[in-house]
Amino acid sequence: MYILNLNNSMPQKTNSNRRNFIRNVSLGSLAAITLPSLVSGTAKEVQAKKITLKKNAVVLFQGDSITDSGRKKDQSTPNNAGSLGNGYAFLAAATLLKQFPDLNLQIFNKGISGNKVYQLAERWEEDCLKIQPDVLSILIGVNDFWHTLTGNYKGTIKTYQDDFTALLDRTKQKLPAVQLVIGEPFAVIGVKAVDEKWYPAFNDYRAAAKEIATKYDAVFIPYQTIFDKAQKIAPGSYWTGDGVHPSIAGAELMAASWVETVKK
Repeated sequence: MYILNLNNSMPQKTNSNRRNFIRNVSLGSLAAITLPSLVSGTAKEVQAKKITLKKNAVVLFQGDSITDSGRKKDQSTPNNAGSLGNGYAFLAAATLLKQFPDLNLQIFNKGISGNKVYQLAERWEEDCLKIQPDVLSILIGVNDFWHTLTGNYKGTIKTYQDDFTALLDRTKQKLPAVQLVIGEPFAVIGVKAVDEKWYPAFNDYRAAAKEIATKYDAVFIPYQTIFDKAQKIAPGSYWTGDGVHPSIAGAELMAASWVETVKK
């Protein structure tokens, strides 16, 4: 459904395309991986809305293990390599700090592995509201569905929608000027943990995240579309190790897409 096979009849051309793509990434050029280019032809998936970074802006990344990515939870200072983890939040932060050295940005990562929306809510006062972010990025929803398959969670799509809406209502009440970035929950079918059992139910969580982003005037990053498009260049297992957690290349793909939401 989501895997796009490479053209095995033209290995030299495919390998050349892949090398060129990786070269562009390593050089820091976003030409091949920016959100607009990867979702070209799917304009309905992309919002033109951008976030604006002001002087001394606080940027907070929130979510589950994809955001957590091994961050050291005993380190809480902003712009700290250990506290930012080793995933897309760290890579996005590195780019932002490089591009905007005059802004004195303060960037935090408070993602926690395994979290669902209700677990964000349980720690929201300490891990969000007290930080008072100017920009709040949330990527959540994979576990809200995935854990229903393991038998450890009984939540439904309505639970996800209601919990997410309540969380954002609470956030906007305390931080009315906060700029929101909502990432689309994504999964790469055919790579280990993600199989046909995920569909079509998981699509409802993706759609719900987009609807919520629209309701709260948030920037929406269509990660599913981005990963689908990336598979034209390399297979899903190149971008994610288990269908959910991104590889180094997948994390850079996410980070580059996130940075594209910032108004230059």
